[in-house]
Amino acid sequence: MAIFFPHVLVVNDDPDVRDLLKRYLGENELRVSTASTADEMSQLLQDNVVDLVMLDLRLGEEDGLQLARDLRTNSAIPVIFLTGKCDEADRVMGLEIAADDYVTKPFSPRELLARIRSVLRRYRGSLIEVAQPKSTGRRAYRFAGWELNLMTRRLMAPQGHRVELSNGEFNLLRAMCESPERVLTRDQLLELSRLHGAEVYVRSVDVQVLRLRRKIEADPSMPRFILTERGSGYLFNAKVSAFS
Repeated sequence: MAIFFPHVLVVNDDPDVRDLLKRYLGENELRVSTASTADEMSQLLQDNVVDLVMLDLRLGEEDGLQLARDLRTNSAIPVIFLTGKCDEADRVMGLEIAADDYVTKPFSPRELLARIRSVLRRYRGSLIEVAQPKSTGRRAYRFAGWELNLMTRRLMAPQGHRVELSNGEFNLLRAMCESPERVLTRDQLLELSRLHGAEVYVRSVDVQVLRLRRKIEADPSMPRFILTERGSGYLFNAKVSAFS
C-alpha cells in the first residue's frame, strides 16, 4: 500500500517564506501546497484533502483573521497561525477563534515542524476517540470494496490506495451513501451535501457528479454506481454498509 504523508497548506503572501516552508517541510515527510491569496487557498481546499493549514494572519491586503473565522466555521481542519511578535491582539483573537497553535515571526523552521507534528498527533488522537465503539455515530461507509471514512474524510479504493476528494466530492458521496438505491433530485443533493455553501446553483451538482464519476467509476461514460435518472436526478446504485 502506498504511504501518504500529511498534507499541509501554507497560506502566506511572502514567496520566500512559501519556498522555505515548502522545501523544509517537504524534506521532513510532509506534503506541502502553498497559496498567496484567499482565492488560491479556497481552491486548494476545494480540490484537495488538507490535513493542516498554516495561515499568516497578516496576509497582504486581505483579512487573515476573517479567513481564519471562515475556515473554522466551515471546517475542522487544524490551523496554526503565523503572527508577528508584537501582535498580541492577533494572538488572543486567534485563540478565541480556536486556533490549534500559533507561531511568532521570525520563526524557526525546526520549531514549526515540531508544532505541526504535535497538532497532527492531537488531531489524529481526537479522531480515534470519536471512532471508538462507544460512539453512536457512523464512522464509515463501504460499497463494492470501497471505503469512505467519515472521521478522516478519506476514500480508499478496493486496491488499497487513497483517492483524493475535494470537500464537495466528499460531501456528495457521503450524501449518496446515506441514501443508496434511491433517486435523489438535484435540489435534495444540493441540500444533503451542503454544496450550497460554496456553489449556489443546482447545476453545480452535475459538475460534482462528473468529477466524482471520474474518480470511482471504471468507465465514467458508462457509470456503474452514480446513475442518471433523466428528469429526476441521480441514483447511487450500490449496496452500502454503515460502520460505527
